[in-house]
Amino acid sequence: MNTRTESDSMGDIEVPADRYWGAQTQRSLQNFAIGEERMPPAVVHALALVKKAAARSNRQLGNLDEQIAGLIEQAADDVLSGELGEHFPLSVWQTGSGTQSNMNINEVIANRANELAGQPLGGKQPVHPNDHVNKSQSSNDTFPSAMHIAAAIETREKLVPAVTALRDELHTQAERHARLIKIGRTHMMDATPVTFGQELSAFVAQLDMGLQAVNAALPQVYTLAQGGTAVGTGLNTPPRFASLFAEEVASLSGLPFTSADNKFAALTGHEPLVQLHAACKQLAVTLMKLANDFRLLGSGPRAGFAELRLPANEPGSSIMPGKVNPTQCEALSMIACQIQGNDVTLGIAASNGQLQLNVFKPVIIHTLLQSIRLLTDGCDSFRRNCLEGVEPDEQRMREHLDNSLMLVTALNPVIGYDKAADIAKKAYKEGSTLKQAALQLGYLDEKAFDEAVRPEQMLGDQTAS
Repeated sequence: MNTRTESDSMGDIEVPADRYWGAQTQRSLQNFAIGEERMPPAVVHALALVKKAAARSNRQLGNLDEQIAGLIEQAADDVLSGELGEHFPLSVWQTGSGTQSNMNINEVIANRANELAGQPLGGKQPVHPNDHVNKSQSSNDTFPSAMHIAAAIETREKLVPAVTALRDELHTQAERHARLIKIGRTHMMDATPVTFGQELSAFVAQLDMGLQAVNAALPQVYTLAQGGTAVGTGLNTPPRFASLFAEEVASLSGLPFTSADNKFAALTGHEPLVQLHAACKQLAVTLMKLANDFRLLGSGPRAGFAELRLPANEPGSSIMPGKVNPTQCEALSMIACQIQGNDVTLGIAASNGQLQLNVFKPVIIHTLLQSIRLLTDGCDSFRRNCLEGVEPDEQRMREHLDNSLMLVTALNPVIGYDKAADIAKKAYKEGSTLKQAALQLGYLDEKAFDEAVRPEQMLGDQTAS
């Protein structure tokens, strides 16, 4: 391997010649060869956005030379374009402040900027990774700012659209099947009738609540720690840098980022991300219910409920010919399990900051972004590969409805609870219909029974919208 010599405060170290990173990134690769999880690209891009906004702010404040600021911006744009992804190899399992990843971006941008200026890699001229790319910053405020930027962008651009699309498809189908009557079930037992539209409308409302929770969490995520530097005091940061930086990030991202009012809290606590992940967990809870209900309603095709025909996307067994399984439901429910576990991880990590700094930052953002990604992909996959192709089996629904003993509930106002219970028990014991049992007991005649037991009149005034 061809190498070049890079240096930091600890001395010289050999770095692959074709890589833009420098000494501190190389030391991190050697010291933290842990696991397969790498710092998420969303964090790398957020860090590049931080460096670009910082260069602009420092230039406006007269704190950075025009040429150097321009080179930093240009190199940051190369990172944001995705062209330099291979130059960010660090593990999530590194220092708890994310210092190595902050230096990784500093070194890559500096070396790329110097290359653009016609200088060799590793020379730190004219752009220095610490003195220029990291100017007016500390890892302790840069990394949490990048965490918030990455989380907000991924949530707004990916998660919210995916959940909304799933919600809208459910709403469309709820309206389409607003008059399709079926038996309701509680405690996994027959209950009184509902329409399939009403059944689906519950998920529409539940996803609406999840989206409301996400949107309620975002305002605090839009607040940035930048300007607090090492411990929240803003040492070595010029006046107005924090507010100017937030304005630049807002302009570059199109999102309403602001400077955090209390930088000490922004460094030592991560409650905004805890709240956002709590909303992710809420969505996961809803998706688990959705997956399980579709799995139950589609069970069969002959020995289960079989009220839904789920799309047959792939063979379901290596030994049973013709078997098809509810695979999209299974994938979505596994995602829900992972996210609920992630919430425990994130909560523990966020609660363990010591004194002026939380040092669990990489695992917090890794966990949060994984949940956002899984929710996004899971909603898209379930919508495309299951929900859009699902078909209710109207005949099967009608059979279950007609055979249900719980239609007897409509007789409560007519003959009372006790006599209605007698009818249900007799019909169940003898395998007869409710009408046959009612007539045999002599509790009411056929006309009165038919007038009282009408499923279409047992649906209440609830709509599917």
